[in-house]
Amino acid sequence: MSKKDRMSGNEAVAYAIRQVNPDVMPAFPITPSTEIPQMVSTYIANGEMDTEFIPVESEHSSMSATVGAEAAGARSMTATSSCGLAFMWEELLVAASNRLPLVLALVNRTLSGPININCDHSDSMGARDTGWIQIYAENNQEAYDNFIQAFPIAEDTRVHLPVMVCQDGFITSHAVENILLEEDADVRDFVGEYHPEEFLLNPGKPVAIGPYAISAYSMEAKYNQEQAMIRSKEVIMEVAARFREKFGRGFDLFEQYRTEDAEFIMLIMGSAAGCAKEAADRLRDKGIKAGVLKLRVFRPFPAEEIAKALENCKAVAIMDRCESYNGHGGPLSSEVRAALFENRVMTEAVSYIYGLAGRDFTVDTAVSIFEEIAEVAGGQKKAVQNRYVGLRTRKEQ
Repeated sequence: MSKKDRMSGNEAVAYAIRQVNPDVMPAFPITPSTEIPQMVSTYIANGEMDTEFIPVESEHSSMSATVGAEAAGARSMTATSSCGLAFMWEELLVAASNRLPLVLALVNRTLSGPININCDHSDSMGARDTGWIQIYAENNQEAYDNFIQAFPIAEDTRVHLPVMVCQDGFITSHAVENILLEEDADVRDFVGEYHPEEFLLNPGKPVAIGPYAISAYSMEAKYNQEQAMIRSKEVIMEVAARFREKFGRGFDLFEQYRTEDAEFIMLIMGSAAGCAKEAADRLRDKGIKAGVLKLRVFRPFPAEEIAKALENCKAVAIMDRCESYNGHGGPLSSEVRAALFENRVMTEAVSYIYGLAGRDFTVDTAVSIFEEIAEVAGGQKKAVQNRYVGLRTRKEQ
């Protein structure tokens, strides 16, 4: 039975880690994810879990050790943020290409420079093409629930890919919210035990993991990775359905909030979705049909499903908390526009950049964006693409 508590997002993820009780957790501290390994190591010291905690000298080493432990047959995970993820870059690709179902708790923080410790999605979005599944949380409850679902997704034989469980730095990681926690036994029953088919320490059956691949084989390996990523969409939905059946909560690839008859939709990820929903409610009270599509799973990217969800609205605001420096939109905008084009959906799409390095994103700001795309759809205003929201240096257009 669920029990009520109050926790920060970091506390919630650490609590989920204690319940899952992975075999190995190497980690190196970096703000704002430091609390996660700190709390896990405390659980271990208190005898509440028997995970082998490995304090390492860097984030590159933490992912290297996680890769090694997983390859040896141990259920393994780590945690990091921002520049720590960047320092892991080489090993992120190694983990995915070796088809290792490990998990990373990522607390999103902007990548330098300028040096900044606040939230945006430049760290995880920079890693979007490393072959990892990426799942994002709006709030502390979702951070907890997403982590519990991560290992069953990663370890499914149809997938065998690493999973990055993302939450917004400080906004959810350090803010305390009411949360529902599940019983330890129920969580461990849901996650199950890990029984790898092939692993380095399997006596009598030697295998090679991460060998050199000549040109005649390497491309096939990449193709198999891509096919596994495609299959993971089905597995994510199956795990979510099983989670919903067991615990009464569940998520799809994305959440649709008041979109059934929406004429204007804001597509957004992470904690800012709450502001977008409140803005939609305010506009609904005024008779404006606004709705929110909150993307939960960025990899695999649900292109066809998003296009279908947007096909009947007049305009969509695509909100990127990351810059691609391509002059026309962030990574989310690029992928959504491609999805609309590929599926012949002619919805007016307007890209926005918001919240970089922790810049405030308010309900009033979200309302103004809804109003702006309504004017664009009605022909009263020309769409300005890749517009930065909330800049101090100029008046909003």
